[in-house]
Amino acid sequence: MTRTRQLRPALLSTLLLAAMLPAFAQDAPLTTVSERSGFTETGRYTEVIELCDAFAARYPDAVRCQTFGTSPEGRAMKVLVVSQTGAFTPEAAREQGLPVTLMQGGIHAGEIDGKDAGFLALRELLEGEIAPDVLQQQVFLFVPVFNVDGHERFGAWNRPNQRGPEQMGWRTTAQNYNLNRGYVKADAPEMQAMLGLINQWDPLAYVDLHVTNGAKFRHDISIQVEPVNSGDKALRNAGTALRDATIDYLADHGALPLPFYPSFVQGDNPASGFRDGVATPRFSHGYVPLRNRLGMLVETHSWKEYPHRVKTTHDAIIAVLQQVAEHGEQWQDIAKAADARAAKLGGDEVALTFEASDKCHPIEFKGYAYTRTPSEVSGATMTRYDETQPEIWTVPLCDDVQPALVIEAPKAGYLVPAAHADWVSERLDRHDLEYRRVDRAMEDAKVETFRAESTRFGESSYEGHQRLELEGQWKPDSRDVAAGALFVPIAQPDARLVMHILEPKAPDSLAAWGEFNNAFERKEYMEDYVAEEVAREMLEKDPQLKAAFEKRLREDAEFAADPRARLDFFYRRHSSWDDRYNLYPVMRTDRTPR
Repeated sequence: MTRTRQLRPALLSTLLLAAMLPAFAQDAPLTTVSERSGFTETGRYTEVIELCDAFAARYPDAVRCQTFGTSPEGRAMKVLVVSQTGAFTPEAAREQGLPVTLMQGGIHAGEIDGKDAGFLALRELLEGEIAPDVLQQQVFLFVPVFNVDGHERFGAWNRPNQRGPEQMGWRTTAQNYNLNRGYVKADAPEMQAMLGLINQWDPLAYVDLHVTNGAKFRHDISIQVEPVNSGDKALRNAGTALRDATIDYLADHGALPLPFYPSFVQGDNPASGFRDGVATPRFSHGYVPLRNRLGMLVETHSWKEYPHRVKTTHDAIIAVLQQVAEHGEQWQDIAKAADARAAKLGGDEVALTFEASDKCHPIEFKGYAYTRTPSEVSGATMTRYDETQPEIWTVPLCDDVQPALVIEAPKAGYLVPAAHADWVSERLDRHDLEYRRVDRAMEDAKVETFRAESTRFGESSYEGHQRLELEGQWKPDSRDVAAGALFVPIAQPDARLVMHILEPKAPDSLAAWGEFNNAFERKEYMEDYVAEEVAREMLEKDPQLKAAFEKRLREDAEFAADPRARLDFFYRRHSSWDDRYNLYPVMRTDRTPR
């Protein structure tokens, strides 16, 4: 009896404590492993799952925790839908006319500043500690980690040229995809899930949070936005305003921001300066502008310590959300007008790539003293920085960005033959692009075709593809088009994206990623002894051909010394030659099929 009586007070205390635990949990601060460690560590992916649920439980009127995909290793891909408007679905956001801001961390999972900075900023916003009311003016979609499987490939040296955290994830996915090379081709399941999220929510601003590689200098963050140099001209004003306001906010909060990516023109040589440009759409901030929306690349500097990088990323997040809250309604109107203008691009010249010209100007860049001397290890000239000696570098910046590849858009659209319709339609679906099947055959259709005058296959695999560079021009032609072909109209809001996918010379087109390589491989050959007989017959029957052959022999020594080239001279002019060799399968049309 005495023992039982002694236990009862302890038991009662235990029961009372258990009853109180939910209340304690509700009051517990929503901090990260990173914050609790003084920003020397970062948590594992289980923390993302737990915090996603915890934020939703703590702020049921402002946060929803949702799964938008599953990684190849079976992990849930999480997005926090945050708004103080009650709009937690794309339909509700559209009904209220709210702009949507999508930010993601960990597309390269070793570059994990965005995850820890985002959770910190989110808590402060919801507690009203900073930037009050911004969540009443928009829907904020926060993806703490995009590359969730890569995040769990945890190690201390996964980013050898980065200072902190103590351990971090890996650059690529479990399938070894670099997600920030795959926005157009979208091979990776993770990318397909992200595109689904974009298609559903149509974010006005898409912000990709990274960490640089590179040299040692004092600037700590770069902000790149498009459209600024590319895309819809009216939307460029909004892009420039977003970039400049973000940079101003960062500078006011102690950062040393840059409006360009600080990668030297010549590898390891600071004196070579910098060259600005426009990313191709394999990258996030090159892809989003093709959909007439604002894409931002945030890059903290890898040689800054992790606490500094998280703080700077946090400030960038707040700056963007404030700008969207203040200007989002106006920018949405500009974006919708850009959609309408894009749908009328048929027949217009459209720039598909951009390059900085040779118009450069000197800038003062905050670096460190350095030397360039031969290395006793590698034998190469190596740059060594002295971080105890700040120094101003006067270096060139080439930022006069101009169109490079300009293509006239088809007046009506593209025709994808029935033989390729199934797999191409799947790729178009990933981007929510418009197309339809052609119900009946088109005989002798007036189209444009592209035959490659030269081809250059990649010497090695890149992202699992053998890339292909093509040279050639579209020319008028007549072709039979079988029923079941796809018609992809240019008259749609994402017309620029359509062109980037289907124009063979575009840098991230299906053709450039090697998806049509079969069309540019010879499959049939003429035996030499047959070609020899054919050549003699053709020379006897066609004096003009004979004269052209003899002229080529006189003027082209390389041709004259190459037996295969000499026989091919005749084979290519013979009726047995493959008419489809080097013919890009996709056609362009000036008329909408009936």
